[in-house]
Amino acid sequence: MSLTEDITNLREQALNELGSISDERSLENWRVTFLARRGRLADIISRIPSLPVEERPAIGKMANALKAELQQLYESKLSDIRRSAISQVDVTLPGIPPMVGGLHITRQTIYEMVRIFGEMGFSVYEGNEVETDEYNFSLLNIPQEHPARDMWDTIYIDDKLLLATHTSPGQIHVMRKYCPQPIRFVLPGKVHRYEAVSARRESMFYQLEGLAIGEGITLATLKGTFENFARQLFGPNRKLRFRGSYFPFTEPSVEIDITCSCLGKGCILCKGSGWLEIAGGGMVHPVVLRNGGYDPSKVSGFAFGFGVERSVMPRFGIDDIRLFYGNDLRFLRQFS
Repeated sequence: MSLTEDITNLREQALNELGSISDERSLENWRVTFLARRGRLADIISRIPSLPVEERPAIGKMANALKAELQQLYESKLSDIRRSAISQVDVTLPGIPPMVGGLHITRQTIYEMVRIFGEMGFSVYEGNEVETDEYNFSLLNIPQEHPARDMWDTIYIDDKLLLATHTSPGQIHVMRKYCPQPIRFVLPGKVHRYEAVSARRESMFYQLEGLAIGEGITLATLKGTFENFARQLFGPNRKLRFRGSYFPFTEPSVEIDITCSCLGKGCILCKGSGWLEIAGGGMVHPVVLRNGGYDPSKVSGFAFGFGVERSVMPRFGIDDIRLFYGNDLRFLRQFS
């Protein structure tokens, strides 16, 4: 049998089989049989070089014409099958609702905190995630080789740059920008520390810094401001306590605790003490005021900083800070 007859017979068989196909799977099998690289048409084309030279052009033209015809019929059939499938869809059936995202509980809490402080006259200044050693330490009264640097487990980028270990560097940025005006700002930001992750500690978390500078500001001003904030965020039944502490950039310094949601029954978060530390602060150190451009003999100020996640945990009885960034949707959807 000549190749001309083979091509004619192949065309007839392909058209006959194509006419009985009504689904995509069968059509794909048909394409593989007749048009694929190892299909029956390709087999015929591979035999053309064995023909006499004078016969090759005509047979080649005939084979290419059949290939183009079958390819066009395949695409037309595929379009008809898909159009038919769409027409059989019941458009009155309810659709699948898309998954809608929401603000992370940390971001929700930051917005709520900013709102509360905004009602007390505080503006917002976004802190830097990458800081210089000078702003992160030196200008905050923590010079090189100062033992207080051991309070922060720092992640350095190079000799001068580091990932901000706290939001306190924002104090210097704000003071230098607005000096000599009186100021009241909160500074939310992401901070990083090189430390072991546990139920109480994370290597990356959010803080919110507070700063107020002006005439007549005292530690009592800080206490009243924070008590007002805590009543609105945690509710009137939570108790606060202020403990003397040490921070290089405040003098005097305090740590602020809130009653734990376990009420002292012994949860992992408060280690059974019934109290959870949520903030540290105090009166801005005179050295820091001078570094920011203010005269400590004329003005005073207070500053505080606290972990946002640490503030969320006692509100909702969360006992493991790792849940915030573990990407477990079962946890996150509770706050969406």
